[in-house]
Amino acid sequence: MQAQLYAARTLRTPRTALAVLLCGLAFAAFCQPDPGQPRTPAPTIDAATGNALNAAIAALQAGKQAEARAALARLDAAKLSPYERSKVEQILFNVAYVEEDYVEARQHLQNALDAGGLNAQEISQVRYQAAQLLMSQEEWQEGAAALEDWLATAVNPNGAAYYLLAVAYYQMDDFARALPPAQRAVDLANEPHEGWIGMLLALYLKNEQYTDAVPLLQKLVAIAPAKKSYWLQLSAAYGQLEDYPNALSTLQVAYNAGLITEDPEIRRLADLLLFQDLPYRGAQVLESAIANASVNVDDKLYEKLANCWIAAGELDKALAPLEQGASLSATGNLFVRLGEVNVQRGDWPAAERALERGIGKGQLADAGNAQLLMGIALFNQARFAEARAWFEQAMQSERHRPMARAYLDIIEQTIATPSSKPLDREG
Repeated sequence: MQAQLYAARTLRTPRTALAVLLCGLAFAAFCQPDPGQPRTPAPTIDAATGNALNAAIAALQAGKQAEARAALARLDAAKLSPYERSKVEQILFNVAYVEEDYVEARQHLQNALDAGGLNAQEISQVRYQAAQLLMSQEEWQEGAAALEDWLATAVNPNGAAYYLLAVAYYQMDDFARALPPAQRAVDLANEPHEGWIGMLLALYLKNEQYTDAVPLLQKLVAIAPAKKSYWLQLSAAYGQLEDYPNALSTLQVAYNAGLITEDPEIRRLADLLLFQDLPYRGAQVLESAIANASVNVDDKLYEKLANCWIAAGELDKALAPLEQGASLSATGNLFVRLGEVNVQRGDWPAAERALERGIGKGQLADAGNAQLLMGIALFNQARFAEARAWFEQAMQSERHRPMARAYLDIIEQTIATPSSKPLDREG
């Protein structure tokens, strides 16, 4: 799931968390400023303490965690103000986080709060970091609870916080609770955010809310037109809504862009073209895919190609794929279909040969139909005795009995009055 992968990348980037904290942007990243709240000036820091803090920060930015710890260890904790102790603990949190010691990192966040040197804005920031840290440890339930508590008091939280809450509930398979924050995240975004939209989309698809999914997929296609998965999902969503013209047009645009290259995608495009009365185009798509080796050649594929040519009225072009498909099939059904096409073409010897092979191969879906067609092929070659035997077999099928009976009656009349010309009946 793309939304999950995006969340994992976001939550497991220590450098990102470090930069956010050290630049003083962590809180701003998840809350919008409240113009009605005056900013509280930060308490002063002793010069020597400030030098130690700056040295620790520089070491941490250089990836030298041991030097950062050493710089802070030189400070006399008993002489530090509450604000200075809080800042020390925040830097130690970053050291532990970079080292992926999340238990220690969480403890330093708590120590920063307990030191009592943070203002309300900074306290909110630390509480958010604590919730985020729980999620980076995949403590989804505890992290969601912490984030819910933070959201209850945070000033103007923006979409990022709601997105993280949705991720937590999604990871717990609590899709009903994930949906509201996911929707809130998308609503609050200043510009379309692929990961957030992807999360909301996943939840809509879980609930089979295809009407709601379509606008999101349209946004994703606009954001990332080169991503085939969005085109396929959009076409599938239209299909679920039985909006087949849009299902086809979406897939056709992706095909024209060179995105539809795999076997199932090509077959679905051909099916939609056939369903939307564009069989000739469907046949062209399949023939091109066969020529380019973009599809796995099997009896079903050849049958699909033949069906397109037949629907397009190109019976002669249907012969080769039917022959190829029939040879690959484990049953005789495609040989029977080949015989049927030759009956339509009036090529009675070719129809007889195909039907003979189909009946001989066996496992027919409708044996009575094959027997009836064989009788017709023989009848039109004036081989009445042989035709009669096949029509008598077809009489055992309730579905084909009326037609078989009609032919038997004609045969009887023809034999009784041999001078009369047999009627040409193709069924």
